[in-house]
Amino acid sequence: MTILLTGGTGTLGRHVLPLLSASGRRVRVLSRHEHAPADGVEYVTGDLLSGKEIDDATAGTEIILHLAGGPKRDDEAARAVARAAQRAGVRHLVAISVIGADRMPLGWFRTQRAVEEAIIGSGVPWTILRAAQFHTLVRTMLDKMVKLPVIPAPGGLRFEPVDPREVAARLASLTLGEPAGLVPDLPGPKVYELADLVRGYLKVRDKHRALLPIRMPGAAGRAYRSGENLSVSGQAGQRTWEEFVAESVLTSR
Repeated sequence: MTILLTGGTGTLGRHVLPLLSASGRRVRVLSRHEHAPADGVEYVTGDLLSGKEIDDATAGTEIILHLAGGPKRDDEAARAVARAAQRAGVRHLVAISVIGADRMPLGWFRTQRAVEEAIIGSGVPWTILRAAQFHTLVRTMLDKMVKLPVIPAPGGLRFEPVDPREVAARLASLTLGEPAGLVPDLPGPKVYELADLVRGYLKVRDKHRALLPIRMPGAAGRAYRSGENLSVSGQAGQRTWEEFVAESVLTSR
């Protein structure tokens, strides 16, 4: 059995790849850049947006785990994967999405919903996991915010960050299982106000900044205050934001 993994060199893909390899399946990674085979993993060079080499990558695969993503055009990439999966007779198409994809009135969330629709409409049996924002993404956001002399803190803006390794483990299990449709969300174990995340991070980094409470306007503000980006059906991960920070920040000093 061959599994095609897109996005295998990204944050999530790097955690998923060894789990799939350890399962005894053949794993093929589609990448825009050339890589030498390693530990039995085959690398195929191709570009989802241009369509280059996609059919070669999907040939002979029974399962596709689609993790490739970027700041834009994720929906186009997903449609390309879906079409290739159908042509190749793939029996299981798995994809990652984000909690709130069908509820948040923001462009990036709408794009992720379009990704879901491409997978669902592929004609291939499918599984989709919606996850919360990764600890690593939240840290990147906070790293930028704490450089400001005054940090804006929109009221009602909440997150439930999750560890990417737990998302990877769930995805690997789903990929090796039977098609399951839209499965329960995977949020982190705690919900945090943005201001609390900032204060805690400043303390760990031994920095001092003023926070400026603001009100996020419009439909996006109302959606965040209503918790539309939070899980309603989740099976929460276990590793907290505090544990992640202790490992990634304190141990790097």
